[in-house]
Amino acid sequence: MKQLIFVLFLITTFYACKKDPQSNQFESTEITTFYLIRHAEKNRKDSTNKNPNLNVKGLLRAEKWKNVFKNISFDAIYSTDYNRTRETATPTALKNKLELTIYNPNTIAINELSKKHSGKNVLIVGHSNTTPQVVNKFLGSDTYEDIDDNNNANLYIVTVKDDIVSSSVLFIE
Repeated sequence: MKQLIFVLFLITTFYACKKDPQSNQFESTEITTFYLIRHAEKNRKDSTNKNPNLNVKGLLRAEKWKNVFKNISFDAIYSTDYNRTRETATPTALKNKLELTIYNPNTIAINELSKKHSGKNVLIVGHSNTTPQVVNKFLGSDTYEDIDDNNNANLYIVTVKDDIVSSSVLFIE
């Protein structure tokens, strides 16, 4: 896990600085990074409950996400307005001393979000169908399909630099 965080740090650092050939100085360019995850494992005991909490495994995964992100200083954390997404985001929000911002994945304005958080790190917690859809909105293409209902381990990383958007997906078991 430390190696993954270190690799992400190196990639971000490499792209964050470029050398100005005229002055022998490095000039900073803003990179905005969005980290998108699906909520952790939810309690499935009552199939009629549309807003379940996390189960024990999910609570442990929420803590694990906090540890995965321990070397990332977030500037904002977004969550849909459901118990399971808020519970997944809360440990990381507490570590970063941030309040959760509730969002609607169907009406999220990607351009406004990118401008508002330019040069910052943002965590967005959603669902098996909404997380890939939000990533696709950033990319402007249908690159990612819905996440399998048993998969709570995808980490999508979207970077925006000079209006160029790129993405990657990692599986963090």
